[in-house]
Amino acid sequence: MPADPTPSPRRPSLAVWKFASCDGCQLSLLDCEDEFLAVAGALDIAYFAEASSTLRPGPYDLSLVEGSITTAHDAERILAVRAASRYLVTIGACATAGGIQALRNFADVNDYIAAVYATPAYISTLATSTPIAAHVKVDFALHGCPINKAQLLALISALLAGRKPDMPNESVCVACKRRGTPCVMVAHGTPCLGPVTAAGCGAICPAYGRGCYGCYGPAETANTASLAAAWTTLGADRRTLHRAFRSFNAAAEPFRKESDAHGDQNPSG
Repeated sequence: MPADPTPSPRRPSLAVWKFASCDGCQLSLLDCEDEFLAVAGALDIAYFAEASSTLRPGPYDLSLVEGSITTAHDAERILAVRAASRYLVTIGACATAGGIQALRNFADVNDYIAAVYATPAYISTLATSTPIAAHVKVDFALHGCPINKAQLLALISALLAGRKPDMPNESVCVACKRRGTPCVMVAHGTPCLGPVTAAGCGAICPAYGRGCYGCYGPAETANTASLAAAWTTLGADRRTLHRAFRSFNAAAEPFRKESDAHGDQNPSG
């Protein structure tokens, strides 16, 4: 029987890259379990060191980038990743806002190095931790610490279908309303970053009586000054406000400005 002359269509290639991070956002892709099998069937996973020892050179149709830029070597490496990628998507707080390691941006990194390492001369690092977008063009960004795997699958599906991903830009407060969760600030006087934080986590913390702590970063047009004033009426002092806006997404502009407005440049203050 003659072979079918119709060639199989080429599957789009996927690469997943790690920079300064904890690997949690990469693991979110592996946590998709059954859905990941569908992704693996639709994509040619060419480079994913977390999941496979098979690492093929580009170019790649889609690159997912986790982590921030903290070394001169990584500042060069991200340029090569961008050049080899048709679409580049940043995933997680480190890649989109510098991550928790961006707390170094508010102090002297040499002081940290001297305090942590026995031989500081062996350490080669940049004075700051910066998001990927500070170095190269980013096509799409997924926020969170870690990211929402449903949002990741939706983004990949949209790109495979050749359409622009429809990413939510609402705040955690909207997610609380959908979930039927009473506002913890109104009902219990609990300080909450929900009004200025992007949705994506499912509003988990408020559902259990805890204030949102901003792991998905600032929402679009976040009015942080107004929220800070509301926190003050609940008894929050300047130190509390300073620390609240200086965590996973400390280098994101709205959070950075608000934290600066309530304290000095000391991340432990």
